Amino acid sequence: MPTINRTFWTGVKEYVIITLGILLYVTGWLVFLLPNNLVGGGITGVSSIIQYGTHGLIKAGYSYFIINIVLVIIAIFILGRSFGSKSVYAIIVASIGLSFGQDIVPQEFCRMMAVDNGKLMSTIMGGLIVGVGIGMSISQGGSSGGTDIIALIVNKYRNISPGRMILWMDAVIILSSLAVPSFTRDGNLVPFTEKITTVVYGFILVAVTSTTLDLYLAGSKQSVQLFILSKKYDQIADAITKELHRGVTVLDGKGWFTKEETQVLMVITRKSNLNLYLQYVKTIDPDAFLSVSYVTGVYGRGFDAIKMSGKKNKV
Repeated sequence: MPTINRTFWTGVKEYVIITLGILLYVTGWLVFLLPNNLVGGGITGVSSIIQYGTHGLIKAGYSYFIINIVLVIIAIFILGRSFGSKSVYAIIVASIGLSFGQDIVPQEFCRMMAVDNGKLMSTIMGGLIVGVGIGMSISQGGSSGGTDIIALIVNKYRNISPGRMILWMDAVIILSSLAVPSFTRDGNLVPFTEKITTVVYGFILVAVTSTTLDLYLAGSKQSVQLFILSKKYDQIADAITKELHRGVTVLDGKGWFTKEETQVLMVITRKSNLNLYLQYVKTIDPDAFLSVSYVTGVYGRGFDAIKMSGKKNKV
């Protein structure tokens, strides 16, 4: 069986998914949130407050880019250069989208899709789209920047969900919008009473976004356990270890119907890689018998690390 060049195509896939995720993220802001003068969390929320307060002279993409670059430089020293390269790429794409997308997306389209449907529906739709976009980016080692970077840094050392971290940080950002004057696209000053309502919508937005993010990441990190029965078990095991770089456990078994000794391969991998494993097994032995089950809490090399909270006890 020809060897699959996973390194190159895996990298291409990661950047494609990151790009799609960031485009979704930007779409949620451009279509549903910014036209309604809604305030969200993260650096994009800070940037939106700046845009509203400056009559749109400083577009969200400009301040978004500057603040995020500073945070990425800090993250490179903690999370590694691979994180930095993907996140810088994501931030550049998002900055371009937030800066120039407001002039490209027709206002009539935004009015029809968001403004006419009310702020509540726009908040829910925008939160769903933004949450999925952030999840797609984080699942491939990237980030849309801002509080996502801070959440990833904390999550590296503590078992705290990124969604929960983002939720608390975003609450502070949304409340801060009360202290900054806001103007609509028409140049009208937003009344303080309406800003209080906007804060409520902001809390709904971050709740929807964080929940969507956690659900997406939980699904993307889900693992499966494969039991493979085949007379060509040795060839399948070699292909998995040498070409897919995943560990294999060989278990001794006995078929009670045939009374024959057999070997059973046990493999644990990410759900997203399942089709690739099935392709390898089918190519080597089309008659192989497989059993697939979902597992949770997989820790160790190649999977999640066990993170200890609190200080270590001294002996």
